[in-house]
Amino acid sequence: MRKFLFLFGAILAMVLPAATGPEYSIQAIRYANSPGDSVADLVMGAPKDEKVDTVFVIWLIRGGGHNILFDSGFHREKWFKYFPMTDYLRPDEAVKLAGVKPDEVTDVVISHAHWDHMGGIDLFSRATVWIQKEEFRYYTGEAWQAGGQHGGIDPEDAEQLVRLNAEGRLRLVDGDSVEILPGVRAYTGARHTYASQYLRIEGHPPFVLASDNCYLYRNLAEHKASATFSEADYAANIKNQARMIELAGSAERVVPGHDALQFNKFPTQGRIAKIK
Repeated sequence: MRKFLFLFGAILAMVLPAATGPEYSIQAIRYANSPGDSVADLVMGAPKDEKVDTVFVIWLIRGGGHNILFDSGFHREKWFKYFPMTDYLRPDEAVKLAGVKPDEVTDVVISHAHWDHMGGIDLFSRATVWIQKEEFRYYTGEAWQAGGQHGGIDPEDAEQLVRLNAEGRLRLVDGDSVEILPGVRAYTGARHTYASQYLRIEGHPPFVLASDNCYLYRNLAEHKASATFSEADYAANIKNQARMIELAGSAERVVPGHDALQFNKFPTQGRIAKIK
């Protein structure tokens, strides 16, 4: 048994990147509720008449002199007309509840370009914004050409990306398994959007923040895809959900994007769950 454990540990050391950064804290901040969503829209193949209450969330990662937001929420009025929600609090106000002023946010890492994840990048005036290079390229260019796909993308958000780039406040993450800040590593391949990314927060223990690359804990338990860029990407999404579990070391340390259960699984006060 001791020999097996030694070999298993050696294999993990080769497969997973060593922790190189500070011991971060992680908080989930709920900025709105979305009652009665169709489970079939979240877990591919689920019964079409099944409903679930979901949440809109941003994640605050603190350590090493950084206040990092994973995703930025949204605030543009148009989206309230299409997606009924309750208990909304603008993301910059929600962050204050965790003791961080909007201008104290140092970095915003965007998982993907959908309106409810990238629509708040203009609320954090001093933050450096991180996005996958191919996500930026596609949604500021080809997506808007004939044959492109820009469903769920707000053109104002795409314009904001271009402005941030011109101002020198945008960082393009080039590919998979890239350490963007000490101990914060980005991974690709789940194909929720053209080049969505998820994060591994290294530490003791590590956690994976999936955002919409995995909507619900149910996706992990049933090995079923979240919505993807195209149906052809379902297999890639399922494969990457398994990879998330490997990277985190446990399915319990993978945090899905819209699951209200994260506010039951972890100690919670009001809108804020302490993940780590």
